[in-house]
Amino acid sequence: MKIGLLALAALAVATSASAAPSDNPFAQDKAVLDLKGLDLATADGQQRLAIRIDQAARAVCGDHVSSVHLALEAKAQACRAAVVADVRAQIETRVAAAKAPTQLASLR
Repeated sequence: MKIGLLALAALAVATSASAAPSDNPFAQDKAVLDLKGLDLATADGQQRLAIRIDQAARAVCGDHVSSVHLALEAKAQACRAAVVADVRAQIETRVAAAKAPTQLASLR
C-alpha cells in the first residue's frame, strides 16, 4: 500500500525522560520520521521504512556514545529499541485506522 495519507505523512518521534537520559549530549528531543513515498507492500519499501525508523531512533537516543561511557551506550541501545517498537506500533495503528471501512447509517 502506498503511504500517502496525511496522517501518515510524518510521525514525530519523541522519547520519555527515562528512555533518553538527560546526560546524553548526543540525543535530540525529537525527530521527524518522513513516510512519504514508501510502498510498504514491497520489500524495498519496508527496508526503507526500517532504515528511516533506525535513523530517527538514533537521532533521538544518541549514537556511538560508547566512546563516552559504556553505560550510556547501553541506555542508548535500550532507548533505540523502545523508540523503534513505539514507532512501529504507531504506524500499525494508523494503517489499520486508514484501512477501516467507513460505516454509514442506512435508512430503511
